[in-house]
Amino acid sequence: MMNVLLSWLVIANSVVAAGSPALPGFHPLTESQAGDVLIAELRCAACHAGTLRRSFAEKAAPDLTEAGSRISPAYLRRFLTSPASVHPGSTMPDILATRPEAERNQIAEALAHFLVAQSKLPFTANLSPSFDWEQGKALFHSVGCVACHGPKEAFADAPLKRDEEAEEDEDPQVKARKAIKPIAVPLGHVTGKYSVKSLSEFLFQPLRVRSSGRMPDMKLTPAESLAIAGYLVGEEAKQEQALVPQDVLVAKGKKYFRELNCAACHALPGMTAAPLGRSLTNAEPGGGCLSKTSNRSPRFQLSDAQVKAIAMALREKPERETDQLVAAKTLTAFRCIACHVRDDYGGVPDAYNPHFLGSEQKLGDDGRIPPPLTLIGAKLQPAWFKKVLFDGESVRHYMSTRMPQYGSANLQHLPAMFARLDVLPGKAMNIPNAEARSESDRNREKLLRAGGRELLGDKGLNCVACHQFNGKAAPGSQGIDLITTTQRLQPGWYNSYLRNPGAFRPRTVMPSAWSGGIAAQKTILDGNTDTQIEAIWYYLSLGTSAADPSGIRGVSTKLSVDDQAKTFRGRSRVAGFRGIAVGLPEKLSYAFNAETGTLSALWQGDFLSVNWSGQGSGDFNPASEPITLAQDVSFANLADENAAWPLLPVMTKEAKTNPDPLYPKNLGYQFRGYFLGDKSVPTFQYRIGTIEVEDRSVAVVAAEQLYLKRSLQLESPSQQSVWFRALTGDIHQESEQVYRSGRLLLTIPKGETKLRTLTDEPKRAELLLHLQIRRGKSALEFQYELLKKK
Repeated sequence: MMNVLLSWLVIANSVVAAGSPALPGFHPLTESQAGDVLIAELRCAACHAGTLRRSFAEKAAPDLTEAGSRISPAYLRRFLTSPASVHPGSTMPDILATRPEAERNQIAEALAHFLVAQSKLPFTANLSPSFDWEQGKALFHSVGCVACHGPKEAFADAPLKRDEEAEEDEDPQVKARKAIKPIAVPLGHVTGKYSVKSLSEFLFQPLRVRSSGRMPDMKLTPAESLAIAGYLVGEEAKQEQALVPQDVLVAKGKKYFRELNCAACHALPGMTAAPLGRSLTNAEPGGGCLSKTSNRSPRFQLSDAQVKAIAMALREKPERETDQLVAAKTLTAFRCIACHVRDDYGGVPDAYNPHFLGSEQKLGDDGRIPPPLTLIGAKLQPAWFKKVLFDGESVRHYMSTRMPQYGSANLQHLPAMFARLDVLPGKAMNIPNAEARSESDRNREKLLRAGGRELLGDKGLNCVACHQFNGKAAPGSQGIDLITTTQRLQPGWYNSYLRNPGAFRPRTVMPSAWSGGIAAQKTILDGNTDTQIEAIWYYLSLGTSAADPSGIRGVSTKLSVDDQAKTFRGRSRVAGFRGIAVGLPEKLSYAFNAETGTLSALWQGDFLSVNWSGQGSGDFNPASEPITLAQDVSFANLADENAAWPLLPVMTKEAKTNPDPLYPKNLGYQFRGYFLGDKSVPTFQYRIGTIEVEDRSVAVVAAEQLYLKRSLQLESPSQQSVWFRALTGDIHQESEQVYRSGRLLLTIPKGETKLRTLTDEPKRAELLLHLQIRRGKSALEFQYELLKKK
């Protein structure tokens, strides 16, 4: 075993050699398997035949269409001349390595002019917006950047201490883990590469430039992106003269772009890649691109161990890629194991441990270290797994580190693959049916309902002491809201976890109430372990209809608005499970359903009544009578003007399960958060297919009339059409652009509309707008006026 660990250690440390493309240190791959991952990271298949198509997404080159506005021209010249010396660790090969210095400089200059000419706007380094440097420093060291890039500044007040006596008795595997160098992708180049503005725009939406997800979306707001960019680039604005592309050099640069086959990796309009070259099947180890002395091939900045690993991968007969191997390669390539443990590999390195923080200290490591991925396929419900990976769903509000978003195209294979890999044998739970016909079944349902409630409360196991319940705060630590349990977890995993939490997460603070299968609480449900666990699961499956267990101290309070807008997030009948209420200083309020991207209610007067004090996930209701709107998605692609609008699935007594749990995502919708602007008014950000939307509403007083002005800023990569449902109900057209439904008067932008009747009794219609979205940026504006009661 020790020999295996030592071999593993050598491979891991060598693959993280300084200045080389880096993989996480404690990965599970053999030398040739690590070499295969490096082949994918270096995009060898872009130029060479004979490379296998991999079952995980290869690294893609950055999008260069706006590189001239994003990247300093001076940096472009230096980088193209010698990538590795300017950006150590770059996977960009030195394509000019064999040329004389003067020729390299000439080609780099021409390529820089060509790339700058592709951009609509010039690079501006000296127009630096204001930012919070201290916030940027704190965010960089807490949200997860450290996991891949290492700390930019060490914690002076939290040095790592070594317990040498304890280390002597440590497990060999633990010692091996500690000896591995953590990954540290260098960032020294960003100061010369970006302006504060261009780096903040990249950090806000990195997948637009680097689609393969190696630099993931950390779910930063624009203000957070700006703060981190300012911290990394520096506080002093740089003076750099804008590069004005010269036609002669642009033409030369275009010729070099073709000649050097840059299009093999970088897609640009009108540029095509050359046919694939020499096959790698019988490639000479250490020759070609792997050689440090070749006079014909581009050169990569690779360590000797990396060259050896790649050569071994090319030499060995390709092995069958089992699910287990694909999982290991994917988690290594995307560096998931820089934060997460799976089985006996991965995890936060000791050197970075102090930077993983949480707001609930009593939760211990559970409150600050990302959860293990061991048995993740048996743990999470399939729909929830996809929400976490692709929609950024999170229940650990107390954890500073964020779950990155890598792009659904890059990790779409993981949920089904982990479901096949992770099988957890265990006891089946006998869950009652609330609508069972037999009296014995109905009596058992009542028994388990009462038993589950009692077990969760302070007269039973007191789970509510450390866990929120249905949005209500716990008296102690604010752990994961228990009401989300059955949405997130599979019953078999949950049953096994409750019996022995430490087996699933060592050093957890979660107590075991059924140690050795014996119930600690003897008076509830006769102390029967199986029945107690079934009762808790069943009770939590009741969702928001479950009555509060004993020990919950619900607080009902009202929120008011002063001279700044107020935003409150939580559940609501007028805005769904992911509701957001916004109160404006003009005493006009509205609700937004973030799950579907819909303005769902408006009201005048008092703002909100919430069921517990403080910003968070508590239930809320309008404090004045609202006008409620539909909560289905607002944007959709319809086959034609007569196609039915895709409606939010509704569960009934007959249909108890959600037939389409990914309803908004399947229609192309993804919520991306919001940021606060002038007077703290929020701007909601979401995506409809490939269209980026910024949605902001403000109160306007005109001619003694108060109305809500809703502005939608859209950005599309191409010209396209989409339908927008503006209104539902008993709709009457007042004029060309004005429609009324009940007490709501809506003014819409000019364009093609479709008002169609859905039912006659009661009369119900819907107003659709057929939008022709142009490439680039465009805008829509709506006015919502609340009429007084007659």
